[in-house]
Amino acid sequence: MNTPTSTTSVAEDIVRGVGGPENIESLTHCATRLRFQLHDGEQVDRAALDALPGVMGTVPQSGDRFQVVIGGAVAGVYSTIMNLPAMGAGGTPRPQSDAEVKAAIRAKGRGRFAWLDNVFEYLSDSFRPLMGVLLGASLIIAIASVLDALGVVDFRAADKSATWVFVDAMWRSVLYFLPLMVAYNAAKKLQIDPWVGAAVMAAVMTPNFTGMLSGAGTIPGVTCTTNATLGTEQCTATVFGLPMQLNDYGGQVFVPLLMVALLALVYKGLAKIFPANVQLVFVPFFSMLIMIPVTAFLIGPLGIWAGNGIGAGLAWLNGNAPIVFAILIPLLYPFLVPLGLHWPLNALMLQNINALGFDFIQGPMGAWNFACFGATAGVLLLSLRHREPEMRQTATGALAAGLFGGISEPSLYGIHLRFKRIYPRMLVGCLVGGLIVGLLGGVDTSAFAFTSLLTIPVFDPIPVYVIAITAAFVTAMVLVYFSDYMPREQRAAANAERDLREADERAAATAAPVATGSATSTTSATSTAPAAGAAAIAGADGADAAAGTAGGAAPTATLLAEADLEIVSPVEGRVLDLDDAGDPVFASRALGEGVGVEPADGTVLAPLDGELITVAGTGHAFGIRGPGGVEVLVHVGIDTVQMNGEGFDVRVEAGQQVRAGDLLAEVDLGAIRAAGHPALTLVTVINTASLAEVRPLAVGEQVAAGAPVVAVRR
Repeated sequence: MNTPTSTTSVAEDIVRGVGGPENIESLTHCATRLRFQLHDGEQVDRAALDALPGVMGTVPQSGDRFQVVIGGAVAGVYSTIMNLPAMGAGGTPRPQSDAEVKAAIRAKGRGRFAWLDNVFEYLSDSFRPLMGVLLGASLIIAIASVLDALGVVDFRAADKSATWVFVDAMWRSVLYFLPLMVAYNAAKKLQIDPWVGAAVMAAVMTPNFTGMLSGAGTIPGVTCTTNATLGTEQCTATVFGLPMQLNDYGGQVFVPLLMVALLALVYKGLAKIFPANVQLVFVPFFSMLIMIPVTAFLIGPLGIWAGNGIGAGLAWLNGNAPIVFAILIPLLYPFLVPLGLHWPLNALMLQNINALGFDFIQGPMGAWNFACFGATAGVLLLSLRHREPEMRQTATGALAAGLFGGISEPSLYGIHLRFKRIYPRMLVGCLVGGLIVGLLGGVDTSAFAFTSLLTIPVFDPIPVYVIAITAAFVTAMVLVYFSDYMPREQRAAANAERDLREADERAAATAAPVATGSATSTTSATSTAPAAGAAAIAGADGADAAAGTAGGAAPTATLLAEADLEIVSPVEGRVLDLDDAGDPVFASRALGEGVGVEPADGTVLAPLDGELITVAGTGHAFGIRGPGGVEVLVHVGIDTVQMNGEGFDVRVEAGQQVRAGDLLAEVDLGAIRAAGHPALTLVTVINTASLAEVRPLAVGEQVAAGAPVVAVRR
């Protein structure tokens, strides 16, 4: 079985063989083949393509068209090719990447009020680039918390050694200087010089400025008063004859957001005033000259007041209606994160830690994160159960990123938003976890941390938090696993496609040694056939095999008596040998032994009892697995995939059980011929190589639909 890595390697080799992504104008696929429209057909290395594992054959066509025959695994190979990074610049649109899913979800979330959308986008883009350093800091905090919990060191002690003071500095470097980083990103978002934004914010965080907070009595003009009710100290400095409220802006996030919004207006206004050749000097100069005082006198105090006010409002809700708050937060996050609207809440968490010394949002938020990871775990278990290597790889990476990094985006964009059945089940997990947090009195933390397994020690009380996130995780996982993330019909189709792919791989593995042995014992005509064709006649001696392949010289009655399965004609018409089918792929037996039937009418019937493994979306091809695992392809017309379903009225669907003679489709033969395509209907046994014998019958005869045309001995 191909691993994801080998599938990707084959896909890359195919793209390279057709001249690289820049030579691909478009790419489609039918039931068995990749169909390339190339810019220059001369660039194709056909020999290299024919030698690739998994490639059954190649067919050059006129008009720089080229076909690569894959078999039942064609959909997977097509998907892998279109997901190659190199295909991003050429060919047809790729299946949506995680980033494209994210953009699409956010585009759908944009409302009627553009200014409101722009505000949220401004907030989100000011924080999103900081995810890496925030995650790094949160993990350092987690390690420190574990050491503290184990009694290795008391991080709260005032007399810590220099070593542990330095460890404190490692994570505080991010949280303390967060205003500078936010100012830089915000200025960049508003398309002004980001270093000017950072410099303005840095002015109120220098030792000169912060030194005034403890300069009462030593720095003239600085006075401090104590609030008797709150027990807090407030310092004011007289600057240019005006009172300036002094604050420690370390860790503040609202201040840089407000400051940069005003700075952008000033900066762009100055850029219109000064000529381009002097803007480099005077625009930053006057921007700083104006905005540093405005920030220190007005925006700084206003930002702290706004942040504290919002934090106090949420604290009131948490204190007076804790259950409502604990349920509301985890139920909101699944809708905020895909739209990128969760960063403002993260800003409130940081504000709470600075103002209150602790945060009460992250605890309930953990219920959402672990419900999200639990849903991913359910998908992973299903991928193991249903043997889905691609989904297993996606879910494994997403689950690892979640449990150990606290990052939900790989789960959301890689899985959950692609399958609509997951979200309702995940929300139940969010509800259960949030309810437990609320009923058991809430969960707080004194540090900003991404909610993962590694950061559990930073939450208090730990037992309540562990119970809540475990319940959220298990609930979502169980619901997703037992109800599946695919509808029943889609699951049946996916399993059928998987079974066909696995059968092809087994057939290819069986065919290789048989083809090698046949090369020295059969006629030259047989030895030059592809492996699948060689295996189809491996059970007969050379003369009989040649006769059978040539058209079934032995009497039909005798062949049917020896066979243990007969495949009947899906249409009324004249039976042709595959050599006369007019298609080199079928003639080579790369898709197995069989016959072609020139149809007299457009009624297409099932050629045997079995399960419909695949039904082409264009209606031109059907894959059926019959008794004993015999796999039959019914292909209506040559190159009819190009008709995109026009003239094909399909009456069945993948996963459906059919009996010989059941109606598969009604086809407009006139439309096929008008489009310039042969209407010949082909019936082949795809896994010929794994069977004892497959022989065509009634070649050259006129037969009714339902008459035997292929004999199979298993």
